Amino acid sequence: MGEFELIRQYFLPLAQLPGSGAVIVGPGDDCAIQRVPPGQDLVFSIDTLVEGVHFPLNYRPDFLAWRALAVAASDLAAMGADPDCFTLALTLPEASESWLRQFAHGLGRAASQFGLSLAGGDTTRGPLTLSVQVHGLVEQGGALLRSGARAGDLIVASGTLGDAGAALDYLSAVDEHQLGNDEQFLLERYHHPIPRLKLGAALRSRATAVIDISDGLLADLGHILDASGVGASIETANIPLSAALRRVKQQQALNYALHSGDDYELCATIPGSVWKETPQWLKRELTVIGVIESASGLRIDGTATEPGPEPAGFDHFRSSV
Repeated sequence: MGEFELIRQYFLPLAQLPGSGAVIVGPGDDCAIQRVPPGQDLVFSIDTLVEGVHFPLNYRPDFLAWRALAVAASDLAAMGADPDCFTLALTLPEASESWLRQFAHGLGRAASQFGLSLAGGDTTRGPLTLSVQVHGLVEQGGALLRSGARAGDLIVASGTLGDAGAALDYLSAVDEHQLGNDEQFLLERYHHPIPRLKLGAALRSRATAVIDISDGLLADLGHILDASGVGASIETANIPLSAALRRVKQQQALNYALHSGDDYELCATIPGSVWKETPQWLKRELTVIGVIESASGLRIDGTATEPGPEPAGFDHFRSSV
């Protein structure tokens, strides 16, 4: 199968998915054209996934497609942006129709659920690598940043943490269906992360700083602290853990929640007065885990953390799948 037939058969249909309508020229020309409405800012981010680094060898193509788009869309959620469109650069060792069919199916499912349409991209031959760039829109000046946290703000986290990191221990299973229900739950969290787009939008008028948890809670909270020039104190008893993670990892569950990535939940800071007025549906999505403090550094259960020789979360030049 040639490159242009590959694009026509498997990827052009994804350009027909509904976005915001801001894309006025999609695949088929030298460039896509996106019209940004008056009073809106364009928010965009790119993520690259490399086989053997960000996902296992021979990983299911439909799972890979979902993860690739979810990882990128999670950055839009962290900025409070409404999703619009994405581009895909796909490097393939060979043009396997079976692989492409499964990949396109998974990508279409994810794009439909996340509200993203395909605006364009590129295909080439080489080691399996995907680069996904997502575009979103937010009211002018309204994007959420990492740099707004202030002393006294509450630190909140969405969902449960550590599940996807723990799933790495089971990715090599020959048949995942032979694993227990808890292990399968953890694997599902890895295979199909859900970018918190609705939650990010709800935080636009409430949060002072937001980041998605891709590299581990401590590492990503650290980015907020550095960008905002503040410190923090967190209570490990409040870290949200799933029942499955507690049962499977027992005493190690907290360690996974603090240090492992791939959950793509949100960590945000919210003033206490705003939290009191936050709707109950939104509070149910979030757990208060600590407070921002003026003194620099991170304190865990009252004890200051000491910087070690290794980073707290995932580092592309130190870690691998």
